Amino acid sequence: MFEPADDPRIRIRGLGLVDFRNYGALSLPVSSRFVVLHGDNGSGKTNLLEAVSLLSPGRGLRRAAYGEIARGGGSGGFSVRARLGQGEAGVEEVLTLVRPDEGAGSARLVRLDGTQARTVDELLDHLRVVWLTPAMDGLFTGPAGDRRRFLDRMVLTVDPGHGRRALDYEKAMKGRNRLLADDRTDDGWLAAIEAQMAELGLALALARADLVARLKGSMAGDDASPFPTADLTLHSGYEALELGGAAVDLEDAVAARLRARRFLDRAAGRTTEGPHRCDLDVRHREKAMPAALASTGEQKALLIGLVVAHARLVEAASGMAPVLLLDEIAAHLDPGRRAALFDILDRLGVQSFLTGTDAALFEALEGRAEMFTVHDGTIA
Repeated sequence: MFEPADDPRIRIRGLGLVDFRNYGALSLPVSSRFVVLHGDNGSGKTNLLEAVSLLSPGRGLRRAAYGEIARGGGSGGFSVRARLGQGEAGVEEVLTLVRPDEGAGSARLVRLDGTQARTVDELLDHLRVVWLTPAMDGLFTGPAGDRRRFLDRMVLTVDPGHGRRALDYEKAMKGRNRLLADDRTDDGWLAAIEAQMAELGLALALARADLVARLKGSMAGDDASPFPTADLTLHSGYEALELGGAAVDLEDAVAARLRARRFLDRAAGRTTEGPHRCDLDVRHREKAMPAALASTGEQKALLIGLVVAHARLVEAASGMAPVLLLDEIAAHLDPGRRAALFDILDRLGVQSFLTGTDAALFEALEGRAEMFTVHDGTIA
């Protein structure tokens, strides 16, 4: 159960919560790579995974507003505190919090060993977090926006600047849309914002393309995996534009296309081309069929295969083994696939937090996992 003293990977050694969801106060020591949280629905298992997910940039695995996260009847704010360590040494503290007096719409603060971080992106220097939740089960049949967010979360874990570029692009695009709605807008003003959109948008598209190429490489040669292989095709959002050649030439081409589409975009009331229209096409390789047409069980297996390949890619790209959050992961797998998944995670050497309603689902982890019973905001 306990980690070897010379293990070089960063692990979560302890988790502390204050006024987080249904937890008034919690201190949870952790000593294993496998942490199993089992208990009835609504007991607070997913809340714990959400807390860990907030140790990375973004809004966490539920994408919830801070006002929804703060415990009802509590202080109005919340905090998540984690102790990280390598082997028996190098223990440090990471704290992310929202103060009660800052309101639900405020930004959270991050402190690293007592020093306030300049941005939440600094969390990626200390921990990489990857998750799979039941809410993602409809990824292949849902709207393209869901697949973009899934893809961007994967990119962010290997490219810390991706999130900031996405926010800046969105801001520039909204500015252009407002300018187009005003027929009196100066052409030079529009040209300047389109140049910015071209630079940022192309950077987003190239980062996504690079991630998809690496992900394919991570899945290649894994023929022994019990999970189906996903064939991936990225649609960048730029019509008839090949993402090859010199970046400066591509930026000029993107800016020219934005200029040429002003009339169309003004009529549509939106920007009709760009990385905000990106989509990821996923197919079940062995069955040669779109993932959207596969069975629910096959779609779940495809997702697991993608997440495992991504975890492998994260460590190869960043040198940091990610923490995996797998919510209700075992419920839809037969015993053979469950045991195979646990063995794969063991070989990867990642730390995994897993939830389920029945402890028996994790029998194959006996002797390798810490088992915690969660009940109404308490843990035993």
